[in-house]
Amino acid sequence: MPEAAFFDLDKTIIAGSSSLAFGKPLYRAGFLRKGHLLRLGIGQFAYMLFGADEDSLARARDEMLDLVSGWHKAEIDAIVAQTLDDVIEPLVFAEALFLIDEHMRSGRKVYVVSASPEEFVTPIAKMVGIDNVIATRIRTDGLGRYVPELERYVMGPGKSDAMVEAAERDGIDLDGSYAYTDSFTDMPMLEVVGNPVAVNPEKELREAALENEWPILEFQRPVSLEPRVQAPPKRVWIPVAAGATAVAVAVAITRRKSEDTKR
Repeated sequence: MPEAAFFDLDKTIIAGSSSLAFGKPLYRAGFLRKGHLLRLGIGQFAYMLFGADEDSLARARDEMLDLVSGWHKAEIDAIVAQTLDDVIEPLVFAEALFLIDEHMRSGRKVYVVSASPEEFVTPIAKMVGIDNVIATRIRTDGLGRYVPELERYVMGPGKSDAMVEAAERDGIDLDGSYAYTDSFTDMPMLEVVGNPVAVNPEKELREAALENEWPILEFQRPVSLEPRVQAPPKRVWIPVAAGATAVAVAVAITRRKSEDTKR
C-alpha cells in the first residue's frame, strides 16, 4: 500500500498563523475592525510563545464563527487570492519545502491537515505544491454567505478522524506514513501514523516527543518561493535548506527505513 505524509500548517509549513496573516487584508477590505485585529495579534503572540490548548482553540473557533457569519465566501476567496503572495510567501519554511519535496520524490501522497478554514488552507497548500487538503469547512447558505455552523472541524481528534477517512479512501498505509505538527492538541494526528515528528514543538509536545522517542525538528528559515516557481528542476531551491537542519530532516525520513533493513 502507498504511504503518505500529513503536514499541519501553522508553525509547521509557515512561520505563524494563517488566519492572522490574512487579518490585515480582511481589515483593509472592511471585514474586520481594529478590535478584531488586536485580539488576533494578542492571540498570535500567546500562541507563538505558549502554544494553544483545546479550550483556547475552542474559544477561537466560536469567535471565528460569530465573526464571519454573513460574509460572502466568494469575496473572501477573492481577497485571499489577491493577497496570498504578499502575506504568506515570506512565511514559508525552507525546511518544510525540503521535506515536502523529499516525500513526493519517495512516492508518498502529501496532505495538509489544518484547523484553519479551507479558504485559507487550500491556496497555501497549492502554493507549496500540495493538492490534498483536509481543513475546517464553514457552512454557507443558499446565497453563498457563511452561517455560524461548521460542516467539518479539523482539530484534535477531528484531524485523526479525517486522516483515517482519507487513508481508507485513498488506500494509504498509515503505519508507514508520517505526520508533522507543532501542537500538543494534535497528538491524535501524530498517534495515528507510524512515523510521528514534532516540528517547532510547544513545551507539552516536546515532552511527549522525548518520552515517545519521536524525532524533533526545528524549522527556522522562511524563504521566498520565487526560485521554486520559476526554475524547472525541483532541486534548484534545495541548497537554501541545506546544512544541519536539512540533514536532520533527511535523517528523520530515512531512520525508520534503516531500522527496518537492519531487522
